[in-house]
Amino acid sequence: MVTSGCHAHAFAAKFGETSLQRHLLTCRVKPMRAPFVFAVLLCGVFSPFALAKKDKSAPTADLSRWVVEQVPGGSVKVKGNALEIRDKGGCTVWWKQKLEAPVAISFTVTVVYHGKPGERVSDVNCFWMANETHTSAAPFAKGNGRSGKFSEYDSLQTYYVGYGANNNTTTRFRRYDGTPERPMLPEHDLSDRKLMLEPNRPYRMKVVAEDGVAEFWRDGERIFVFTDPFPLRTGWFGFRTVNSHLLIEAFDVDTSP
Repeated sequence: MVTSGCHAHAFAAKFGETSLQRHLLTCRVKPMRAPFVFAVLLCGVFSPFALAKKDKSAPTADLSRWVVEQVPGGSVKVKGNALEIRDKGGCTVWWKQKLEAPVAISFTVTVVYHGKPGERVSDVNCFWMANETHTSAAPFAKGNGRSGKFSEYDSLQTYYVGYGANNNTTTRFRRYDGTPERPMLPEHDLSDRKLMLEPNRPYRMKVVAEDGVAEFWRDGERIFVFTDPFPLRTGWFGFRTVNSHLLIEAFDVDTSP
């Protein structure tokens, strides 16, 4: 194999001298084909999906553990170990398991944006401790199911965060009371650019319900805390977005936060 000086130095800097020697000794490729083989090697080594081993036990790797409510035109599927949401008109993805406080739900989410149709840096949202006002059945149970249109969720009692919503101009916390009012305190209506979304950046987010307090955390920083005079002690969790492309993984439910 013929390796140019700059390629050899770059390889050594990246992988170390020993790896370079092993690489030169074990590869026997014609000079004209070496760049192609080297490119294939790099793609295989550094592709995140090549490195990510399928984990069937991961909640986001099993679509049967979720219920999808989505306006026609979008899709929700499993990609590697992640839930991939591609949406146009509105989507909620419910975790089937009912939750009971104290509980903390954590996940890693990335807003995918490469300028393609259906990609928009906006709306990493979620409901937690969600309940119907007229029945104890799940929000997605037969007779309660919704089309994915956002206004159809006004009748819930739930905690809700809209992170980077309204075309990435607001981050808000609401305590839905089952009416179209969807109450929100002034201090829970944020517009600081530090609290908006960046494209293609993984965020570690966490929502909590414990001792009558609801919290939302991003990358280890508590963004919202709300002491609820009428705390929601049980309910369901759901991801929510509209007209965006999300990858969600590393989902965890901790009942001893």
